[in-house]
Amino acid sequence: MSLSAILTEAYNFFRNHIRQLAALTVPILFLQVGIQMWLGMEINSADLENPQFGVPHMLAMMVLLLVFSLLIAALTLFMEVRSHGHEPSTGILLKTSLSFVPPLLLAGVFSGLAILAPVMLFAAFGPIWLVGLVISIYIFARLAYVNFMVVVERLTPLEAIKGSFKFSGPIAFKTLLVLMLYIPLSLIGGTLSSLAQSVGFPLVLVVEVLVAFFGLFVNVALFRLYMVSRPSVDEQV
Repeated sequence: MSLSAILTEAYNFFRNHIRQLAALTVPILFLQVGIQMWLGMEINSADLENPQFGVPHMLAMMVLLLVFSLLIAALTLFMEVRSHGHEPSTGILLKTSLSFVPPLLLAGVFSGLAILAPVMLFAAFGPIWLVGLVISIYIFARLAYVNFMVVVERLTPLEAIKGSFKFSGPIAFKTLLVLMLYIPLSLIGGTLSSLAQSVGFPLVLVVEVLVAFFGLFVNVALFRLYMVSRPSVDEQV
């Protein structure tokens, strides 16, 4: 299936289920974005010569990872059950998603380390850090399906990482193109956030949540690409 067809079907899915998606993800996004903004303000106000990050900051980071894992679990589970024609309630989806949080958290940590390793390694050699960045972006694309494999295929974190790397080989370029949608979304989000700064924190929070919500379209598009690329898939989004 062509990339344009995949994006069109992902757009139709997002549009047709936008109310359910909002009810499921927006409350989680408010918590996630709120923590991110608090951490950002703490970092900006820190003494650069003697930065101090204590227990509250560590707890906030841990909660942020847990909340993000819950968001991904709930979104992926929603897309999976809808691909089979079911219409579960938001409460059932959230309850079921909790069991996927631990493996998704571990998978996210392992994947993150694998993605950051090249750019951090090459950064020690000066200008060739760009080579590390390219490698990291490539690995990011190859591991883009780890979360889906944890939730849909019930694989362990390490199995999902290996499975995603193997699975994404033939569709690595399409995956990169889908992931590039984050670039315009980030630019738009940054512009809107800057404009909202003059009004105050509440509006900035709302804008950031809205941008993050529409950013979930990238996950929907990736899931569609994942479903059409899987062997022997009878039910699709």
